[in-house]
Amino acid sequence: MPYPAISHSSGRIGGVPYDLIVIGSGPGGYSAAIRAGQYGLKTALVEKQAKLGGTCLLVGCIPTKSLLHTADVWEHFVHADAEGIHVENPRLDYPKVKERKDGIVDKHSKGVEMLLKRAKVERVAGYATLKGGGKVEVRTEAGVQTLEAKNIIIATGSEARMIPGLEPDPEFILTNVEILNLTAVPKSLIIIGAGAVGVEFASIFKRFGADVTVIEMLPRVVPVEDEDISKELERLFKKQKIRVETGARAENIEKTGSGVKLTMTTKDGKQEQLQAEKLLVAVGRKPNTDKIGLENTQVQLDRGFIKVDSHQQTDEPGVYAIGDVVAGTPQLAHVATREGMIAVAHMAGKPAQPINRNRIPGATYTQPGIGSVGLTEAQARAQGFKVKVGRFPFAGDSRATILGHHEGFIKVVADETYGEILGVHIIGPEGFELIAEAVAAMEAEATVEVMMQTIHAHPTLYEALGEAFNAVYGLSINA
Repeated sequence: MPYPAISHSSGRIGGVPYDLIVIGSGPGGYSAAIRAGQYGLKTALVEKQAKLGGTCLLVGCIPTKSLLHTADVWEHFVHADAEGIHVENPRLDYPKVKERKDGIVDKHSKGVEMLLKRAKVERVAGYATLKGGGKVEVRTEAGVQTLEAKNIIIATGSEARMIPGLEPDPEFILTNVEILNLTAVPKSLIIIGAGAVGVEFASIFKRFGADVTVIEMLPRVVPVEDEDISKELERLFKKQKIRVETGARAENIEKTGSGVKLTMTTKDGKQEQLQAEKLLVAVGRKPNTDKIGLENTQVQLDRGFIKVDSHQQTDEPGVYAIGDVVAGTPQLAHVATREGMIAVAHMAGKPAQPINRNRIPGATYTQPGIGSVGLTEAQARAQGFKVKVGRFPFAGDSRATILGHHEGFIKVVADETYGEILGVHIIGPEGFELIAEAVAAMEAEATVEVMMQTIHAHPTLYEALGEAFNAVYGLSINA
């Protein structure tokens, strides 16, 4: 960072160091700091950006979901005739859409600031560098301040990976940051990468009127999901006129002055020249572990990610790591938050249950939405389980039909011997919300039989879950 070393000051108040310094104000960092304050720990949070909230709040989860909600509303207006509502010449005011999105982000960023003050967490603005021995150097434009703490949490998050040789710019080659600052809907958009970020932006901008092409190097879209979910999303995307090319490579990418052009090599070896007004690179995220002083500690890395134990401790005494920088857990905001709770509980001597990776929900906010937890069918079979699968289509759910979104299905993966729920995978209306019941059921170790006996209200979307559990034993009623 280009901050000058003007002055030095100590991070002790009355000669006493902090109990905890948190580096980073994303969901994991600010939640950990607040929990530490609730436990009575004297806590400081260091953040280099002017606004609090990290990637998730500022340029990730929250602004994208705002745009996805607006796309849902817009879609209702475009197809209002089907419901007997006649809307004359609806118009999308995209600058207003952006203004609303930015307002939501600002509101919740200020909310984080208020929550930290309420928890008596001291906010320190600047760029933090670990110095070892519990010391953290914070550089600001005013100078350098050295803080000292009994414990430190590294919550520095991640940033978008770029294709070698490319650099993002505000006009043509975009990451999740630049695309959120567009003031108009592009006429055409090529997206490289069909993970959650890529498919969500595809869902947004196709519904806003852009011509969208998605290029994925792997054999299927949303590759972390169950294979049947991937197939269904690709089928429905193509039905929505989103072009999807899996097993394909994008090469020779260059700006044209009015857009971007590239060469796409398809899975059967054919080459095609593509052009678009904008290109979104969504090929994953890299951890922010460079230039934060890890070389001054005993912290161990695995391909740039920080190794931790079940309590989020690193190999450096008193130093913990949470969120996107951690090796072995998915880069999800709710995972970061839970890891923060575990770390703070451990340092405060409170009980904490380590993360069970098979209980982490995944959520992708496309139309239709995706929610998942636990093992995929392929993973369950590979681990030697005797698998039984129950499927229920949303076409059999009255509420889904009322909403006009009866595409997709729910898939339950269970162990035939004991009725253990191994995984639940949803693609359909509000799939990212419906997964909550399955997560709670698995956390409580409920069996398929218990969920079959659980009364689900009618007509609801979530009663489709009850049908899916019944379908494991061939006892679904409405399919």
